[in-house]
Amino acid sequence: MDAILDTIPQLIKDIEQLEDLKEEKENERQALETQNQKLRYRLKFLKEAVAKESNEKSNMDSVNIEDHSLINLHSILISLFSNAIKKAYPTLEDIGQPAVSAGSKFADYQCNASMQICKLLKAKGENVSPNAVAKKVVECLGQCDIIEKVDVSGPGFINVWLSRNKLREILQYVLENKLKPKPLTNPQRVIIDFSSPNVAKEMHVGHLRSTIIGDSLSRVFEFIGHDVLRLNHIGDWGTQFGMLIALLQDKFPDYKTVSPPINDLQEFYKQSKVLFDSDPEFKKRAYDCVVKLQSMSPDHVQAWKLICDVSREEFQKIYKRLNINIIERGESFYQSRMENVVKELENKGFLENDDGRKIMWSPESSIPLTIVKSDGGFTYDTSDMAALKQRIEEEKADRIIYVTDSGQSVHFETLKKCAIHCGILDPSKVLMDFVGFGVVLGEDKKKFKTRSGDTVRLVGLLDEGVKRARDKLVEKGRDKVLTDEELELAETAVAYGCIKYADLCHNRSHDYIFSFDKMLEDKGNTAVYLLYALTRIRSIINNLGTHTQDLNEPISLDHEKEWKLAKTLLRFSEVLSKITEDFCLHHLCEYLYDVATTFNEFYDNCYCIEKNSQTGEIEKVYTGRILLCKITAEYMNTGLTLLGINTVSRM
Repeated sequence: MDAILDTIPQLIKDIEQLEDLKEEKENERQALETQNQKLRYRLKFLKEAVAKESNEKSNMDSVNIEDHSLINLHSILISLFSNAIKKAYPTLEDIGQPAVSAGSKFADYQCNASMQICKLLKAKGENVSPNAVAKKVVECLGQCDIIEKVDVSGPGFINVWLSRNKLREILQYVLENKLKPKPLTNPQRVIIDFSSPNVAKEMHVGHLRSTIIGDSLSRVFEFIGHDVLRLNHIGDWGTQFGMLIALLQDKFPDYKTVSPPINDLQEFYKQSKVLFDSDPEFKKRAYDCVVKLQSMSPDHVQAWKLICDVSREEFQKIYKRLNINIIERGESFYQSRMENVVKELENKGFLENDDGRKIMWSPESSIPLTIVKSDGGFTYDTSDMAALKQRIEEEKADRIIYVTDSGQSVHFETLKKCAIHCGILDPSKVLMDFVGFGVVLGEDKKKFKTRSGDTVRLVGLLDEGVKRARDKLVEKGRDKVLTDEELELAETAVAYGCIKYADLCHNRSHDYIFSFDKMLEDKGNTAVYLLYALTRIRSIINNLGTHTQDLNEPISLDHEKEWKLAKTLLRFSEVLSKITEDFCLHHLCEYLYDVATTFNEFYDNCYCIEKNSQTGEIEKVYTGRILLCKITAEYMNTGLTLLGINTVSRM
């Protein structure tokens, strides 16, 4: 009996270890199950995409341009070569997407897949030269009317020459119908969450990137044909309103009947914060105001609305200047939904107590979400979870994109993992993307601040931009040739365009240096250069006068510079496709800069108009080239509009 009793402690210990091991394996199982679910979704998505591409393009004798002008030449060529490789080497697996690139010295496009295929064949015991592989792929290449000819050179490079007649046909369609995408069979409901300032605080340079990037992404997805909901998740709820309402009651006791003159809400906030930190009595009243606001006391709700209205008016002034359209939906909107989501998570056992807090873990996250604070209040985690649930269930979102600084990547990754874990987010049905961005730096390469070390106010930044833009235009004597109205349009287009472009032309994940001097330069990859290029093209067309009535000739693509410009223009669809994949708008900026520089090459080498050297009158119009000018203007204007940059007819 004693021997049996002696074994009991060890048995208990063994049971506890087994329980721990069971829990650990269960967590591993759940993590693998979640990962498996994601992989199944990705596989399903890829299979559907491949099937769709194959059905549309495997036997394409001709590219149909009747229903849209955004022909993606790169995508068509990739599809053609993918099908040719499968036909030539049906037993090969994991070939991936063939490398097809533009801008080869030897041809219009080049496919460099032969070396990769050789390596895969060698692994199977087959030794074949890259040149032989390339020739076999070319033999299996389907017919397509965008291709003029194909040959093999060097160690297996497949050179592709495009059909000038087909590209002329595509550009003619753009000329007659403007740029318009193919109507989507299944447009997505895309929600883009961006800007997100806080009530009672001024918008500063930190909000600039989110606002500019979010607006431009919205424009791209809208242009393609998706149903986009632009949301401004402003901070309009929380303990700070207790301080603000308490100070409002102290300074303006008749606020319920007389609108208080709170012109500087930022200063009002600072005053309330000083009192909150130094005056215990004020602090107590501030907490009491929070409780009454949350219980929807009419007087406190009225005070809260008044403060929000003052902020909203200031935000709207900036959005109007920057031509930003966005729907405000602050944290207060989700108040009742936060209560419901907490109950749901609690009932399903996803919350655990942590020193009075209610936190939520996912098997894959290293940190938890704090759903309820120890004092019973809600957090950003709570409102973000409630917002995500509302957007999926009520807004029927297919895709949700958050545009905020990279410092919040861990928060959104944790939110995503926890939402999947509790079943709010099903990644096989709804995509959730985080679009992070770097910091705005000053010319000293430190965080952009004023000389006194304060955060740069956005309204002050815009005012400074307008002043500098006007000075630049006056310096160039534009005030002598433009009317007052034209000068005002030009200075705002240049100022706001430069500020937006200086942000968007950098890879969003990188920090960038804010410099008015550099962004206002009229040479290099700047908004000023692009705006001048577009106005120059428009002036060429406008100066034709009555000669515009005779533009009935074919678009000219015979000269090498004409052909180079045409190929550059037709990369537009490829660029937009890339943006929807990685959310990086610098691709569009680089494209527009390429178009502008290529156009200048074309214009310097190809006469569009010949004038009498003495009278200045037009003697000859090269109609085919003028048409190419008009098409270039259409592409540039569309691209700048997608970046949120207003264009002008005269600069």
